[in-house]
Amino acid sequence: MSDTNADMGAIAHCDVLVVGAGLSGISMLYRLRKLGLNVKVLESGGDFGGVWYWNRYPGARVDSEWPYYQLNIPEVYRDWDFKERFPGHTEIRSYFAHLDKVLNLRKDVQFNAHVIDARWAVDDGWTVKTDQGQVAKAKYLILCTGLLHRRHVPDFPGLETFKGIIHHTGYWPEDIDVSGKKVGIIGAGATAVQVTQELGKQAKELTIFMRRPSYCLPMEQRELSNAEQKGWKSFFDTLFREGRKSGAGFPAKRQSLGIMDVSAEEREAWFENLWQRGGFNYQLLNYADVLLDKESNKIVYEFWARKVGARIKNERKRELMAPKKQPYFFGTKRCPLEQDYYEVIDQDNVDIVDLNEQPLKTFNETGMVVGDKQIDLDIVVLATGFDSFSGSLTQMGLKNREGKDIAEVWKDGIRTYLGMTFNGFPNTFMVYSPHAPTALSNGPTIIEAQCDWVVSAIEKLEKEGAKQMEPKRDAEDGWDAMIDAMNKPTLFPLTNSWWNRATIPGQKVQILTHPGGIEMYEGQIKEKLEGWQGFDVAY
Repeated sequence: MSDTNADMGAIAHCDVLVVGAGLSGISMLYRLRKLGLNVKVLESGGDFGGVWYWNRYPGARVDSEWPYYQLNIPEVYRDWDFKERFPGHTEIRSYFAHLDKVLNLRKDVQFNAHVIDARWAVDDGWTVKTDQGQVAKAKYLILCTGLLHRRHVPDFPGLETFKGIIHHTGYWPEDIDVSGKKVGIIGAGATAVQVTQELGKQAKELTIFMRRPSYCLPMEQRELSNAEQKGWKSFFDTLFREGRKSGAGFPAKRQSLGIMDVSAEEREAWFENLWQRGGFNYQLLNYADVLLDKESNKIVYEFWARKVGARIKNERKRELMAPKKQPYFFGTKRCPLEQDYYEVIDQDNVDIVDLNEQPLKTFNETGMVVGDKQIDLDIVVLATGFDSFSGSLTQMGLKNREGKDIAEVWKDGIRTYLGMTFNGFPNTFMVYSPHAPTALSNGPTIIEAQCDWVVSAIEKLEKEGAKQMEPKRDAEDGWDAMIDAMNKPTLFPLTNSWWNRATIPGQKVQILTHPGGIEMYEGQIKEKLEGWQGFDVAY
């Protein structure tokens, strides 16, 4: 197929079209080039980064610790050093610029290209159109559009009447100044935690509107020395490969014992050990039955509540943020990492409104009415999350071979096979996706596992001279049933969050996370590639 220049001309013809230029899209482009295929990438943002192109809110940073939030590409990490254990958004964008420079990515990417239509024809493959008028044709379509990209703004009554400033954290102007202002932040999830830590130190007044607290873990942020980074680079490849053999992408061994298998003194010492390490250690390396047994989970929560509660002097705030009665099971929704979140919350200029006790009735010109109280605000921060898993796919005009939009196909729930393919969409793959260990994993690790499988599938199709491939509907049914069966004995189904799409009104609440970990998942998907198990392949 003919090549195209960077702006893709009138119609670009390629072997593979990738949508998205974050870590997933870059990882795909890097691998597919090695197969000698003609690959082009469409990216809706103005540069590389995916969600990190858009995430510029105060305090935005990764919660996967160094060195694991990067791609396992030696020619890239050889000459790149991060500054902190948990890099911030500015440094992450610098890393993307380094990826571009070393791999010469830009020549195959079209930016500011938002896909609005994608259709399949038997004799013509995929035809994809953008809102800028570009048209691309390809045999294979790979969707690297992200897990948390499509911003969610709830239908708050009277929101349009508010005359102050409103910003969603997913589209934050970097020049905004909150000093001397009355700021309200709606939400208490991972993003809200990071924003609160920064704005609470700057705003005249900060009011947090929340329904339930997050179980935040200590980040234990620190600077990285040059000697430390250079010394460890010899081991990066081994560390990253061992991450692929783990549950969550970090090469650490989980506990095999249950909480009741050890004495109270021994488990308390282990809890304290994990807590002092920071990061996700307290969650990932805890006892084996924490997500299986309610009593074991309660013990883990109670230790967490004691540690956090000791940092909050205000009794009312302490009960809201680390209540004596466990509001939901520990580890069944995202545990954000924090640096001084609870100290900031304890400040006199920070208040908390429990929306369960004082429901948001309406916005008005000067602020919000909650319960029977008017709260005046200058700035409202919407830390209200994203249309997780499917939001970016259902807004791009993606049609199946019968012309039906994927939003209609998935109206009764997301359907996939292996978390990467779906019936009715030939030669189509998605990465960083539902029905995989995505929400429970280090991003780059699960991304590279899925990218390797997609590349192996395309290589196999090309070697066999196949024209098209798509999963069978009963294979989707089987994969979905397996995910449900794996989750059933756990505590995951008992908590609603973005992990099961319960945060968006009207969507089907659905278990979408493979709880078996990356190593198990990767073994399962590799097995299905042998003999094209669950697929129809046309030659």
